[in-house]
Amino acid sequence: MSQPLFVGKTCLVTGASKGLGYRIARRFWSDGANLVLAVRDPQSVSTLVADMDRLANQFSVNVPLDLADLDSARTLLQRTNERGIDRIDVLVNNAAVLGPIGKAWKTSSKDWEAAITADLTAPAIICNSIVPLMSRFAGGKIINLSGGGASGPRSNFSAYAAAKSGLVRFSETLAEEVRELGISVNCVAPGPLGTDMLAAIEKAGAKTAGDKEYIAAQRARETGEAAMNAAVELIVFLASHHSDGVTGKLISAVWDNWQEFPQHLQDIVGSDVYTLRRITGRDRGIAWCDR
Repeated sequence: MSQPLFVGKTCLVTGASKGLGYRIARRFWSDGANLVLAVRDPQSVSTLVADMDRLANQFSVNVPLDLADLDSARTLLQRTNERGIDRIDVLVNNAAVLGPIGKAWKTSSKDWEAAITADLTAPAIICNSIVPLMSRFAGGKIINLSGGGASGPRSNFSAYAAAKSGLVRFSETLAEEVRELGISVNCVAPGPLGTDMLAAIEKAGAKTAGDKEYIAAQRARETGEAAMNAAVELIVFLASHHSDGVTGKLISAVWDNWQEFPQHLQDIVGSDVYTLRRITGRDRGIAWCDR
């Protein structure tokens, strides 16, 4: 039997009470990780690992986190340390909100701002606060969850799209800044999942969310489980030593052949593959666009 991937490692997962975060946490635990579960209501994850096997010295702690409160994000590691945890090897910023649905100029500015806070500012603060801690232990893995709208327009979801595209660019930038510290930073595009966000789109209806989004949400009811499993596998890969050398990338759990990354690192490292970029005229064969 192979050695569990994360024995002796401590993984911090935000939004672990349900959906993808819950699946990630359970998978980490089954692979030997210690867990720090950062959720709005710590009681919601009090039994998350109760029915799973436990390795010697393996532990799990719950810490409150409210993404709407930036002080909560700023003090997350301090409060984690107060629980006796002085090391984090893996951070998965999974928690997020969908934000207002509808035309940008018709949505509430307060709701728009709240989505930017929860989906961009708070996870960025958590990333920044964890870098000094990871650097003390010769590196770590930071994984931020992207989402629809990060790499292209997403009508009727302007706040979510703006926040997630900002988080991806922040992650690319942070990856460059922490490279010499042995820390990798990547983003995961999980694809459509059967989560509360999908339910919110269905509730909003086609008139508000748009036909494309509404139909996609309905289809995700059938494909969501496969997408969920793929996202978990990709996150486990990026959190493990198997992904060493991969950093500053936005990787799709559904469409990218990430399983072969270790065999083709030279094609990926140092290139702009899987990164945000501006498309120029020459990229599309329109020569007159570029000087």
